[in-house]
This record gives sequence, structure tokens and C-alpha cells, in this order.
Amino acid sequence: MAVYTKNIVTTIAYMIGLKKSILENTYQSEIENLTALYDDKNATVIRILCKLRTSLMLHFKKTDQELKLSLTNIDKLSWYNGDEIKKMEDWGFSIVKFNYNSTKYMEHFNKLISENITNCKGLFPEWINWDYIKDIFTIPKFTQTNVMKNEFTKYMKYIEWYPFQQYIHWIPKNYGGILFNDSKFLSVIYEQHNDIFIAKANLRDADTEIKERIYSFIQQTDSVEIVVDCENSNVFKLCGVLTSLDSNITSKIRKILLFDDVHTSPGWAFLEPFTKIPVEHIVVKRVKDEKSLVDIKMTAAVCTEHYRNNISSFILFSSDSDYWGLISSLSDANFMVMFEYSKIGEAIKKTLSEHDIFSCAIDEFSLGKINEFKTFVLYQQLKNYMPEILNYNGRELVEQLYNDARIVAEPTEKNLFYKKYIQTIKFSADDDGNLKLELQRLN
Repeated sequence: MAVYTKNIVTTIAYMIGLKKSILENTYQSEIENLTALYDDKNATVIRILCKLRTSLMLHFKKTDQELKLSLTNIDKLSWYNGDEIKKMEDWGFSIVKFNYNSTKYMEHFNKLISENITNCKGLFPEWINWDYIKDIFTIPKFTQTNVMKNEFTKYMKYIEWYPFQQYIHWIPKNYGGILFNDSKFLSVIYEQHNDIFIAKANLRDADTEIKERIYSFIQQTDSVEIVVDCENSNVFKLCGVLTSLDSNITSKIRKILLFDDVHTSPGWAFLEPFTKIPVEHIVVKRVKDEKSLVDIKMTAAVCTEHYRNNISSFILFSSDSDYWGLISSLSDANFMVMFEYSKIGEAIKKTLSEHDIFSCAIDEFSLGKINEFKTFVLYQQLKNYMPEILNYNGRELVEQLYNDARIVAEPTEKNLFYKKYIQTIKFSADDDGNLKLELQRLN
């Protein structure tokens, strides 16, 4: 059973100013992400500014009175965090202002948030509309008459609908906790912009039980290898599996054996840097064009690894029932099978279950962390079309690149690649006047 990821809502919750105790209690599965956020200066700057803005909204009149009557400033007021204000000052941000009232401070905080929010763009995947994220933090035309008054009135009236009662810029509705998971959050903010979020495959992830079974399989063996039938596996889904698992545990995997055919995705050639696991890539040549030898080579190699190299356990990525012959023959080896729903039959799933061999679908795992891998593969394919690229229509070329890489993607993702890497192609010339086309550097 699939669940939805929480890494995006964890980042949002941190940036809008949730208390650390609430963050770590609500997002217990995201401790690694939270630890990175604690150390991220850009995210912390926005976090502190958002906390200041929310506190000012909650104590607007009281702040104004203290500033006027007590001749003090906000860093001395108990409803603001003086240590965080000092940290901002140490970082070069002028937070404490003299002769400021609450209205001027609100304008000042909004201005600083608007000036610094773009520094956090890299914290979010490219397949999310950044403008929708940015809009949560920034208030358009905040200096105009009644804009902030209306925001304040709306916030105080519907404060129970705001996430953890922290101020954000949105149209408040009773959604019942928009920071519950990434799917709900993105569906809401897209809806707020009269749009529909459709890339939910990027947010789906395998549940804890499935991951624990995988961890147990890896940890209870002396040696384990991943063996992949590239003809019957999706390289991007496989990468999604490995990037969704705990890297401390997957690091125990000795290597990935890829048994590839010339007709499969070019992505297999670039897998290793993104999984951090050694890869042995075996491209199997065909004797006859219509006959693949991948399954025979793969079976022979698994036997060799087991008997010659003493590998006791194998994680087999394939949906092909033919490998039951291999599994049943190596009775003293341990197997786990990872398949794709669209490619596997019920008979082999039943057989695996009857023999207590754990199997699960790679479709269950999140694809949200593999955007860098997909972009890299597409970029490498794009280079293959240079310099003949001028003979192509740019939009049609993007479709061809995705087909070449065997990537199924939404139009919005394709459009993003088009704008970033096709529209930015330019001419350059060397000192001798020789012209060439250049791609924007891969990020």
C-alpha cells in the first residue's frame, strides 16, 4: 500500500515558523530533512521572518503600545525571540529599527521576505510551480492602503484554518490540515491558483512495512547484490526505489548488476552516480535481432555470483516469470523480487507468496527525488542531437527526447525542460570565427 511523502510539507512547516518540538513530533519520518533545514541559512532566514510577521499580527496593538510608551524595541519584547533577532542581525539583516511603529515593522518584514524568498527555490523540486510556493510567503502590493489590514482581518477571523495557526498568504478554507502530506498540500495550493496538480506519482511512496521488509532482508545477510533485467524494469522507477530507502542501509548492497539490451533506456548507463551503489553494466549483444539473451546471461551470472563469489542474497528487479526457474534452483540463496504492476502476472506473484519469497511493486515508491537523474539522462540525449538540432522543431524534439529515454511525463514537466534547455540554446564563436551551438550548463 502506498502512502504520500511529507518532505515538501516539512520544509513549508519549517519555513512558516512551526516550533521545533511540533515539527519533530508531527514529521517524525523527516528528521533527516529537518536536520538539513536547521543548517540551511536561507530557509532559516525565511523562518525567522515569518515568525516575526506572525507574532506581529498576533500582538499588533500591544507591540505598538510598547514601542510608543515604553521606549523599547521588538528584540526586548517577550513575544518575539530576541536570540533569533540577534542571529539575523549577525547575518547582516537590519531587523531592529528605531522610531518604527507596528505598521512600519510589518512593511519591513514583508519587504525582507519578498527580497529573500527566492533564495529558497532550490529547496523545492523543479516539477512544482515555484510561483505557487512563493505566493504562500509573499503578499502582493503590501504597501498599498488596506492590503495588510485585510490580511490581518482575514487571519484573525479564520485563524483556526491556517496551518498550525501560522500566518500564510492564501484564501483560507477549512481543508482540515493542509500540511498533512505533500499530496494534500500541493492539491490545495494548485486549487488556490485555479490549477490542478497532476504529478502525484512523484509524491507516492511505499509504506513503512514494505520498507522495513526490505531493510530486514538487506541487514540479515552477509552479502547482497541487486540484479536487474533491464528489459523488464524501468530505470527511473528503480532509481526511485533506491533514493526512497535509507542510504545507511542500501550502502550495504555490494553492487548492482545490470543486464541490458541495446533496445532499452539509455538511462541505465548513468545510474551509478545517483544511487551511490557500484554498478556493473553488462550490455548483452544479440545473435539474432529478434531474440534477446538477457535472461540467459543474467541467470548464468547469478549462479556465478552465488557459487564463486559467495553472494548469499539477491534483490531481483524483473517482472518476468521465467526467473522462477533460477529462484527455485538456487534453494540455498535468498531472493527478493521487485516488479512492475503492468508487467507481472498473477501466477508468478502467487508462486512467490506460496514459497515465502517477499515481493513488492516498484511502482509504489516515490519518483519525487529522481528529477536530477531524469534531467541528466534527457540532457545527455539532447547532446546527441547537436549540431543537427536546427533541423528539428523544438517542441517535437522534446517529445523525441522523452521517448528516447523511455520517460513518461506530464506536459508541464516537458514544458519546463523545453524552456530551460531548448529555448536557451545559443550560438557561440571561437577566436577564428567558427560557430557552434551551446547548451545551457546542466545544473
